[in-house]
Amino acid sequence: MSADFSRDQMVSQQVRTWDVLDERVLELLLQMPRERFVPSEWRAVALADTGIPLGHGQHMLAPKVVGRILQALDLRGEESVLEVGTGSGYVTACLAALGHHVRSIEIFGDLVETAAENLRNLGIANATVAMMDGSKLEEREAYDAVVVTASLPVYDERFERALRIGGRLFVVVGDSAAMEARLVRRVGPSAWSTESLFETEIEPLVHARRRESFRF
Repeated sequence: MSADFSRDQMVSQQVRTWDVLDERVLELLLQMPRERFVPSEWRAVALADTGIPLGHGQHMLAPKVVGRILQALDLRGEESVLEVGTGSGYVTACLAALGHHVRSIEIFGDLVETAAENLRNLGIANATVAMMDGSKLEEREAYDAVVVTASLPVYDERFERALRIGGRLFVVVGDSAAMEARLVRRVGPSAWSTESLFETEIEPLVHARRRESFRF
């Protein structure tokens, strides 16, 4: 079975059926070789409806989740994008294809190296990968779009503060199975709007704030 056919099945049976209807996003996922971003021992299930292990307890997001992220952000080719959690670089590559430039940060050094190599091998020049703890982000009004690819047990305003006015943030908030994907828009200097998108479950951002447990 060819990779092109398998990607077509992935898009038609997983992504499109999860309410991803933006044709630009669907075409991108058809063309972007996800299998090139998957560790060699997992290549056989590279296009399956599942998270692919990357080590350190991290996973690639399922294709349908990637589709929903890209559709929600609605990138138009002019945006400066921050990605928090590079992983293998697959989402980075997709963001770079739709935006102007992507800065991606990742806490694990070996994933930084692997993702950077994956991007180089595909000739993707408008994305940079750096080693950094996303939970310590302090930039303000620097990006048109921000994507956090891990969940936040407790919502962290630092990511919305990194948006320029008119910018969009994709983030997943909550604990365990009670996680909500949200699109946050910066609508003014001190104003944001929030839209609930869907429910999902992904691992938490390393060093993310957590709710305090009750003590008796």
